[in-house]
Amino acid sequence: MISLRNGGQDVPRSSLPKGVHRVRRDTVEGVKFHFYAWRGGGPKFWESSVREPRDPEFLIAFAEKAKSRFGAEYMTPEMVDGFLDSTAMPKGERTQADYRKWALRFAKEFADDPAKLWENPKSRGELNEWRAKWKDSPKQHDYAGTVAVRILNWARDEGKIAAHFCDRLHRIYTVDRAEIVWTDADQRYFKEAAPPWVQRVMTLACETGLRPADLVRLTRGNLESFDGIERFRVRTQKRGRVAHIPVTPELRQLIDETAADQLVLLVNDRNKPLKPTSASRAIARYRDRITDKLSDPTLRLQDTRGTAATRLLRAGLGLNQIANHMGWSLRYAAAVIEHYAAVSPAESAEVLDLLEREKQRREGKTVNAIVNAPDGATRGES
Repeated sequence: MISLRNGGQDVPRSSLPKGVHRVRRDTVEGVKFHFYAWRGGGPKFWESSVREPRDPEFLIAFAEKAKSRFGAEYMTPEMVDGFLDSTAMPKGERTQADYRKWALRFAKEFADDPAKLWENPKSRGELNEWRAKWKDSPKQHDYAGTVAVRILNWARDEGKIAAHFCDRLHRIYTVDRAEIVWTDADQRYFKEAAPPWVQRVMTLACETGLRPADLVRLTRGNLESFDGIERFRVRTQKRGRVAHIPVTPELRQLIDETAADQLVLLVNDRNKPLKPTSASRAIARYRDRITDKLSDPTLRLQDTRGTAATRLLRAGLGLNQIANHMGWSLRYAAAVIEHYAAVSPAESAEVLDLLEREKQRREGKTVNAIVNAPDGATRGES
């Protein structure tokens, strides 16, 4: 092989045709090399485990792509291929497989369209028309749009397209969030994957049930003692109500581990106060790395409130207090707690027993109110 002289050392010269851009990829099958017709947006024309292919087909494939470089249009399938080879792909194996399936469907549908199509406002209708193929399967309909928009976001961020008009697509799949909670196993997997500052967000959310806007404002100044019980006193931003939240052992540990000079309880990796959106995004970012382990891959920061409702019941709050704190109806609060108990076997017996006693206590109050009411009061007479 021809070599160059470099300080007395022989440096092999690549036998690849001039202009070929080679990228190494570590996959579950081993090392793969992806070959592009040119650097910086060139189309991929070959994939192999061989670092320097010598197949005649390799040279033919390169020549076909390279000859159209000048004046060639960047096509939608090339955009999809670039996304699939990028770091924007989700981490979990199961999610990666789902994304690849839908990305390739997207590429096939728009195989003859240049990527510039998506810079036209009318392209939103094109995408919705494609998604409508799965209108009888709401989850698939919505997932098709999710993957397509993720690809377009990547292309926009990488400068492949100037803009797109497909953000915030309408969804037809609805779900009862009462049935989506962070189980004990979910929390364990999450904390194993997340750094300490994000673990603290999860702990504080699961123990208090506060919305992100209230979580990030919590300080030691919110602590008070009432009848010998330590609790947080918080005026919630959404409804302006005052919530009293018992300090559980987990909360006490989090408070004790907070640096003395740290004003708010939650800070980011640079020790700066978190914004509500930053807290939610941090949870989503590390959730996406373990979706194949979670009970539901769509878990959000707000779904910790079901866990918190159960914690508050165990800490001695009544069902009406929990419902008031969460902004829920009594029926919805009971449904959330019952579902959490059903998916958390370690706590099910105790939680269901507490919930049943709380329901009976409330029913007893209602009966006493009716029995002790003045004559005619229960019938609306005056």
